[in-house]
Amino acid sequence: MSAARWVRPLLAAYVVAVLAFLFAPIGASFVFSFNSDRFPTLPLGSFTLEWYEAVFGDELVREALVNSIVVSLASATLATLIGFAAAYTDYRYRFFGQRLYLALGLLPPTVPAIILGLAMLAYLSRIGLAGGRFSIVIAHVVICTPFAVALIRLRLSQIDTSLEAAAWNLGAGPGRALWHVVLRFAAPAMLGAWLLTMAVSFDEFAIAWFVGGLEETLPVRVLGFLQGQVSPRINAIGTLVFIVSISLVGIAQVLLNQRISQRIPSRPRKEGTTP
Repeated sequence: MSAARWVRPLLAAYVVAVLAFLFAPIGASFVFSFNSDRFPTLPLGSFTLEWYEAVFGDELVREALVNSIVVSLASATLATLIGFAAAYTDYRYRFFGQRLYLALGLLPPTVPAIILGLAMLAYLSRIGLAGGRFSIVIAHVVICTPFAVALIRLRLSQIDTSLEAAAWNLGAGPGRALWHVVLRFAAPAMLGAWLLTMAVSFDEFAIAWFVGGLEETLPVRVLGFLQGQVSPRINAIGTLVFIVSISLVGIAQVLLNQRISQRIPSRPRKEGTTP
């Protein structure tokens, strides 16, 4: 009993240590982004917003930011729609090779980014689509769709399979049943998938670097700073990208938790019990 009493504190300390190890570089980048010294050294210099002003005053950085926003919005929308179609197909139908179909649909994130980037570059170059913003969207849809498939398929696995058939028996056609029953049930997961894939696309670097050509996204622009002399603007850009990404993922998680909690009915109290 005495040993079990120490298990939870030790696990809590272990989790805190792991999180501190993972987020220490991000925290250091955040701190040094407000440091007046050009190089990240201790002790720190005075507080300054100079590096953020330099970021927003750089035309190349602004263009890269616009590219990242446009690409992430387009990629997230297409990936969510394709992901729902793939997840609904796996949920609704039974066919030969179904397990292989789902496995191939979830495969792209397991492929190393360099290999996937080279493959996408070779393919898009062959069909004349490499070297532009549209090519980045295509490549990001490939890498983002599996995340949407996994999240939406998990949500569809929680639906009562008789609801759609009941809507058909009540006179609703397949389209109306899909819209009013399946899509409404899957809406929280689709919104979460849209925000999650937007964060994945906004952060992605390697594939965008291979297929984008002269159209740079914000992570690719950071590489441009690293190729020359090290600039403190990297810390400012990294902080902004992290805040955007973690905000999207956090909003998605909050919305999913709220929608799911609203759908869970409270258990009726037994007679004679007090609230």
